[in-house]
Amino acid sequence: MELLLHQIDERKEELVDLAKTLIRYKTPSPPARNTADAQEFIATYLKNLGFTIDKWDVYDGDPNVVGVLAGTNSIEYNSLLINGHIDVASIEEGENWDQDPFTPVVKDNILYGRGAADMKGGLAGALFAIKLLKEAGVDLPGDLTFQSVIGEEVGEAGTLECCKRGYNADFAVVVDTSDCQIQGQGGVITGWITIQSAQTFHDANRRSMIHAGGGLFGASAIEKMTKIIEGLKDLEKHWAVTKSFPGFPAGMTTINPAVIEGGRHAAFIADRCALWITVHFYPNENHEEIAKEIEEHILNVAKADPWLRENLPTFRWGGSSMIEDRGEIFPSLAIDEKHAGLQSLAHVHQSVLHEKATVGMSPTVTDGGWLGEAGIPTVIYGPGKLEHAHAVNEQLSIDQLVQFTKVMTQFIYEWCNTRKVEGSC
Repeated sequence: MELLLHQIDERKEELVDLAKTLIRYKTPSPPARNTADAQEFIATYLKNLGFTIDKWDVYDGDPNVVGVLAGTNSIEYNSLLINGHIDVASIEEGENWDQDPFTPVVKDNILYGRGAADMKGGLAGALFAIKLLKEAGVDLPGDLTFQSVIGEEVGEAGTLECCKRGYNADFAVVVDTSDCQIQGQGGVITGWITIQSAQTFHDANRRSMIHAGGGLFGASAIEKMTKIIEGLKDLEKHWAVTKSFPGFPAGMTTINPAVIEGGRHAAFIADRCALWITVHFYPNENHEEIAKEIEEHILNVAKADPWLRENLPTFRWGGSSMIEDRGEIFPSLAIDEKHAGLQSLAHVHQSVLHEKATVGMSPTVTDGGWLGEAGIPTVIYGPGKLEHAHAVNEQLSIDQLVQFTKVMTQFIYEWCNTRKVEGSC
């Protein structure tokens, strides 16, 4: 193994070239529907390493790729699932990049390009680790599954589709941006709160609605939405005081009023207003409980207002795509620090990098929650800093990419050469 890890230093340029190749594929989401060529590259890469390939369209132009390398004794030895997403954050007009985002460059030992940190660097490192093991003639006793999924950036949950297809393992590593820390995560759900008036009024009726003696029972849905927003702020403050979870700073359970849409045009009293919110919750909570808690609170707020009491807000939660139906869910991911997979990864990290692994919670979300919800013990562990993800001039330290690849090479070998614990997958 020492000689194998030394090869990564000697073949660093080959590793970086692989990351560059992935970055050159333009897979921003939105607009999405653009990952077919990149996924074909990964499918071919895995097939050449002996993997059996399952490739299917989640959306037109956006296929998932799952490669399975059957172990020599999969009944008795641990299986491993490696997961990552091929889509990257969108590029907005006017962003001041130093170079084309999809033309990767290396300056001062830093790799620049869209997806370098989030998360084509992680994909490249894991793929290269597998290649080294295969070239060394290593036959793993345990099964190895590699998932390259679509849609993570817009909540399209390519990983969920893999879970529905029945893919499983004794342990999973999501090689997403974590600065080579071992992490779990909280969860996120988006929702729409809509106020709809039973009647529609001309703008000339406003005086009759708001002045003494006007006699018209009506209201602007936009103005009434301000009461809903204030109610959400009160609940958010209450959560900050009453909720906590190890590894998170206080107040991570936020409710963000992200988008508001309302009214027809200036000649009408606004008869409809919709608010799009993003809600973060802790690993000991689930999105269904959170949605119910918000609904109960907001309905109580509405019932205290005479007009809202007669025009109660409605709710629509989650969704399978921020593009298709303007909604998403990311389940939370609690981690078990005593799990053999986590302990093995932490041990390898320390032995390879000569520093203790940091185990904690990510302030963002990944597809790891879907794997955890499917019953697969899962952690997030990948190269790159969150401050560089989605950023102009997105970047990744090549030294960290090399370190990550070394850890994954040894971890894949050790975990798939470890006998299963009785009762595991």
